[in-house]
Amino acid sequence: MSTDKLRRAGRHTVTAAEKAQAHDVSLRRVARLFIPHRWSIATVTAIIVVSSVVAMASPFLLRAVIDNALPHQNLTLLVWLVIGMVAVAAVTAAMGVVQTWISTSIGQKVMHRLRTDVFAHLQRQSIAFFTRTRTGEVQSRITNDIGGMQTVVTSTATSLASNFTTVVATLVAMLALSWQLTLISLLVLPPSIWLARRVARMRRELTAARQRELAELNVVIEEGLSISGVHLSKTMGTGPALVERFTTSSQRLVDLELRARLAGRWRMAATTVIFAAIPAIIYLSAGLPFTAGTMTIGTLVAFTSLQAGLFRPIMGLLDVGVSLVSSLALFARIFEYRDLLVEVDDPASPVDIDPARVEGHVRAADVTFAYPGSHTAAVAGITLDVPAGSTLALVGETGSGKSTLAALIARLHDPDAGRITVDGIDLRDMRLADLARIVGVVSQETYLLHSTVRENLRYARPDATDAEIEAAARAAQIHDLIAGLPDGYDTVVGSRGHRFSGGEKQRIAIARTLLRDPRVLVLDEATSALDTETERAVQHALDELSRGRTTITIAHRLSTVRGADQIVVIDHGRIVESGTHDDLVARHGRYASLAAYGQTGGPATETALHRLGHRDSRTRPA
Repeated sequence: MSTDKLRRAGRHTVTAAEKAQAHDVSLRRVARLFIPHRWSIATVTAIIVVSSVVAMASPFLLRAVIDNALPHQNLTLLVWLVIGMVAVAAVTAAMGVVQTWISTSIGQKVMHRLRTDVFAHLQRQSIAFFTRTRTGEVQSRITNDIGGMQTVVTSTATSLASNFTTVVATLVAMLALSWQLTLISLLVLPPSIWLARRVARMRRELTAARQRELAELNVVIEEGLSISGVHLSKTMGTGPALVERFTTSSQRLVDLELRARLAGRWRMAATTVIFAAIPAIIYLSAGLPFTAGTMTIGTLVAFTSLQAGLFRPIMGLLDVGVSLVSSLALFARIFEYRDLLVEVDDPASPVDIDPARVEGHVRAADVTFAYPGSHTAAVAGITLDVPAGSTLALVGETGSGKSTLAALIARLHDPDAGRITVDGIDLRDMRLADLARIVGVVSQETYLLHSTVRENLRYARPDATDAEIEAAARAAQIHDLIAGLPDGYDTVVGSRGHRFSGGEKQRIAIARTLLRDPRVLVLDEATSALDTETERAVQHALDELSRGRTTITIAHRLSTVRGADQIVVIDHGRIVESGTHDDLVARHGRYASLAAYGQTGGPATETALHRLGHRDSRTRPA
């Protein structure tokens, strides 16, 4: 089954076996990675050929020393022969340095391209991919898998060319010396090739298993040593269990590494012994009656020297073949990610939009969406009209579809049916970069980079000046707090911003969104996890952020909901009520029954709406 067939399978759950079959990598595809460097490879190949040919002069120089210079005491000839040997060694060594530099450069460029291509491709993946994929697994593919290919990518092509050229040149030289002894030397090749193929298959399977275990180890590290993971383990007392899990995974990795290294070693050792025995057979053959007197001592010594030089590249070719076949397991894992279908992508013919001129009129027309693997739609038949500059509040129990609808408006997912437009333009017809400037999202869970406050704010707009950054912080009512820190805006926020409280992180996130100046603002329960006093400070910042923008708010507190131009109550992915606060209360429906707990908008009312927003999830899959 091809990758395309798996893609066309839609939302069918793909098994591990199908994945392996779909991403069975051919050597031809691996070779295509080197096409941009074909001229550099040609240069390296030329250097290898010249170096191999030059190196073949050494045995003949040696034969001349033994058969001519030494027996005849020809000092002049001996000096020139010795100079020739040194010159051959010097030339081949210099060529080897140049060859290594060029081949390593090619390999590193290929590695760089693989890393950047995979990272860039993963950046284009939808939120759905990251919700179903462990972070440690993704990291392992980019670091461990690509790193494991380094030796193969860097040296395989040159090793093949070098060893192959050396084998051919050596065989020609050996045949020139003695074709009979050459035939005897080559008897070991067929069983050696057969053994190498078997070893290659074994190592490929073990390599795949080893990389899966490395990914598991990465997951344990990411889950156990991130700030959130450490906090959880310390509060739950699960540190020893995590250590045990890590130890078990590491031990499995040790076993797999040993098996991979030792796979076929006994078979290859037997081949080495046979290779070592061949010179003895050659000496024996030279002394047999039918060959006695047919060759000089110099020829015999030169031949055995060539033979030793032949077996090394032959073993090198066999080892390269084993490494290449086993590395296909790594290429398969990398190409599996590289071939992932981009579910939410830029359109083929995007509409040209100037985000600064967008008014922010949002419409949803009969929108339906279901998460992959779910048989129930998270939202079904949703139709909304949010005029530019107005505010819409979404109310409903957890899992009713509020956050899903907000995600669709930010185009974190695409609807299965219907369309969402801004100023009449379908979101799917906009460039993702344009949409990101038009729609801003502030959620309950704020993510801050492990960097300075200034860099966290500038992340939204890299060209923002320090003055603009401070203005955004003032509007978000967080400037005074930042300015009071020892390092001010150059204070490092810590991993995931744990240096700051929840309310402070929220206000930094609001300042970050202000810098982008989006025309449409989505507030996804941005204050639900805050205490009353902190929420008041954050709400002031949100009010500043919302001024003049189309604002869609998911909230549980009546104080936030009642001031909206529209309130929509969602239940099981469908709109059950809509209108203003006063209209909905007057209808005595679902919203009114909740508001009746406290007509003045006091704590009782807020508790009722909070209860509405925290029932068990019925729609969204785990």
